[in-house]
Amino acid sequence: MAKKKAEKPQDNRNTELFEALALIEKERGIPVDFMLSQIQKAIITACKSTYGGNEDVLIKMEPDTGIFEVYLNKEVVDEVFDHNREIQLDDARKISPAARLEDKVGVKLDPKDFGRIAVQTARNIIRQGIRDGEKGQALAEYQSKLKEIVTATVEQVDAKTGNATLRLGKSIAILPKNEQINGEEFTEGQQIKVYIVDIKTGGKEPRAIISRTHPDFVKRLFEAEVPEIFDGTVEIKSISREAGSRTKIAVFSRDENVDAVGACIGPRGQRVGTIVEVLGGEKIDIVEYSEDPVKFITAALSPAEVVKVEVVPDAERVCKATVPDSQLSLAIGNKGQNVRLAAKLTGWKIDIRPESGFFGEEEEEKTQADDEAEETVNEEAINEEAVNEEAVEEAETTEEAADGEE
Repeated sequence: MAKKKAEKPQDNRNTELFEALALIEKERGIPVDFMLSQIQKAIITACKSTYGGNEDVLIKMEPDTGIFEVYLNKEVVDEVFDHNREIQLDDARKISPAARLEDKVGVKLDPKDFGRIAVQTARNIIRQGIRDGEKGQALAEYQSKLKEIVTATVEQVDAKTGNATLRLGKSIAILPKNEQINGEEFTEGQQIKVYIVDIKTGGKEPRAIISRTHPDFVKRLFEAEVPEIFDGTVEIKSISREAGSRTKIAVFSRDENVDAVGACIGPRGQRVGTIVEVLGGEKIDIVEYSEDPVKFITAALSPAEVVKVEVVPDAERVCKATVPDSQLSLAIGNKGQNVRLAAKLTGWKIDIRPESGFFGEEEEEKTQADDEAEETVNEEAINEEAVNEEAVEEAETTEEAADGEE
């Protein structure tokens, strides 16, 4: 008679499951602990569906040892009425010899015994858990870089719209054409720097709003390139920018021994040169900030020379800046760009005028002065006439009084 083969002891280990979870963590960045919690949730749901609503489940999951066991807790009774929730005393003592009535005993389950619907439900929960995990990872990654510059890889450029699809770590973001610097072109695989402006959480996945035209993109570049800005010695007070063309930046030194403008320019212009290169040749004017609006506006109109700045009385933040005739076009800039950026930088409305004055301006001022003088003369004449009339009336009153006495 053939000898009966000895049965192998049941192996409680499930190393393949934990190896798969470790692979998911490595490839997708979803922590093993998070996935274990989703699997536990799925098992509880499957038990509830398979065993008449009983969700009193004990789950042992030990990645280090590979143990994965599921126990359905049942109450020990004399007579069983609900097999999903109760177990007879004799059967309970086969599992736990010390079991007594009204105790709870864990009956070991085989997940293979779960029904088809329960298994499908569990799978859906696990898949949703993976999606939620990826969404959480993307959100956490974006939040850690919000209002910061990140290096991204160009994956695709839409030939029709010009929008670029970028990979930021493990996430994807779209750089719209209007957030790209004028004239720049990207190629697949190219690495570029972008600024994360905001994060939108609506929809299936969080979405990063990225830009290369935002003024704070330049600000972060200076913070990274200039140690004095990074450590707080030099402060960026304001920035005005027309991306791809020109940027004006106002800086201030908290240390009188540190030249704010010089620190930003760097030795032989290396610091600002590096930033200009990142911006594709965009011109950068670095000016010194001042609490004195006249000094600040004068500096903001650089590279043009300014003869004087006059604050217009009875007007809110309006001034007149006078420049040499030869500097007029430079002060205004191409299509008004220089004065427009200076106005944004300072927060003042700036009226540029040449030193010689505009054609006809002197005649207008003279006419206005003459009109004011004439009004003054007329007013004096009217007042004098009124005084004379009053004197005549007084004389007539006196004469009438005298006649009455007679």
